[in-house]
Amino acid sequence: MNDLLLLSTLLAGPKHGYALKKQIALITGQGEMHNNLVYPLLKRFVSQAWVSRREAKGQRGQTRELYALTTKGRQELVRRLSDFPEKTARSPEEFSMRVGLFEILDAPARVRILHQREKWLTQRAENLAALSGAIGLEKWPAEIVGFLHAQALAEKKWISKLRKDSEAM
Repeated sequence: MNDLLLLSTLLAGPKHGYALKKQIALITGQGEMHNNLVYPLLKRFVSQAWVSRREAKGQRGQTRELYALTTKGRQELVRRLSDFPEKTARSPEEFSMRVGLFEILDAPARVRILHQREKWLTQRAENLAALSGAIGLEKWPAEIVGFLHAQALAEKKWISKLRKDSEAM
């Protein structure tokens, strides 16, 4: 997912590594990505021609590396976002990222993504309902199972709205 975060952050235009780390921290709410993760990924992206790199002057006169998404990089990002297998559909972060980037995905990819997530949520809601009904849960376990069940149902309702909005695009 880190590679998708880096590539998608470059959609808005060229950035240097520090700005990428800051923006990703804001998006994920999990703090900055470590340099040992960001710069090797950027180096790989440059070698694959997904990202271009050029030197630019910094605010204090220093030289900075500025990274920009290439056409090939955008195509790869779209290809990878469009791929949404069942295992990936379990991840709320992976799903949220794709919904956040629906603008760059075609209608069939959006439909597949929504379908895969909805399919997983349906199974999850059924499993949670069965768990709740099969065993007599104490107060606190029942609270969390009920919350998770309601959360799955609420997300399914949201997916219905996303489907309608996506069809209108």
